[in-house]
Amino acid sequence: MQAQPLIAVRDLQASSRWYQTVLGCDSGHGGSEYEQIVCEGKLILQLHNWNAHEHEHLGDQHLSSPGNGVLLWFPTDYFGIAMGRINALAAEVLEGPKINPNAGHREVSLRDPNGYVVVVAGRYGDLGASKAT
Repeated sequence: MQAQPLIAVRDLQASSRWYQTVLGCDSGHGGSEYEQIVCEGKLILQLHNWNAHEHEHLGDQHLSSPGNGVLLWFPTDYFGIAMGRINALAAEVLEGPKINPNAGHREVSLRDPNGYVVVVAGRYGDLGASKAT
């Protein structure tokens, strides 16, 4: 089983471009109501326009903090390259990049254009087993 999170967004095209740039992925669908973010042929994230119909459980777009308590976590084998894309985009960095000594990897926390918190992290243990303890 593989999770395929779906988040509600205000501007679907802008959000799609942001995630494609930060994650180095592609559009798998396109359109004005729904989008799929695809990496290496795998669906990793779905975006849904708040104003599109059919999903009564997306939540309330008027709440000030969408995704409160949720972190969208994206592991990558190419953390340094991801940081280059994040810096080029001038994405809002909340924390990092830093080393997580418990996981033995690097990670950075960002805020996406809709207020969701996004973490891009190296694979667990990518800094070597000696640093993971």
